[in-house]
Amino acid sequence: MLEGQAVKDHVHLCLSIPPKFSVSNTVSFLKGKSAIRIHRELLGTKKMSGLSFWAKGYCVSTVGLDEEVIKKNIREQSNKH
Repeated sequence: MLEGQAVKDHVHLCLSIPPKFSVSNTVSFLKGKSAIRIHRELLGTKKMSGLSFWAKGYCVSTVGLDEEVIKKNIREQSNKH
């Protein structure tokens, strides 16, 4: 993770993913593992089956020359909301 910011109703991340990993598998992994951790550590839930935390979808964009602009926008998310 190169940059990240959580606001009230969504999360922005700037990730560097090696080419051998697909974007969809990486996002699915992060959403799954973070949901389990949130349920266990913050919500105190032991039973995981049938629960959901994140929305089904996500938005992905590749970053090239404007990476620093994207990182700056992520850092400033809490100011915009």
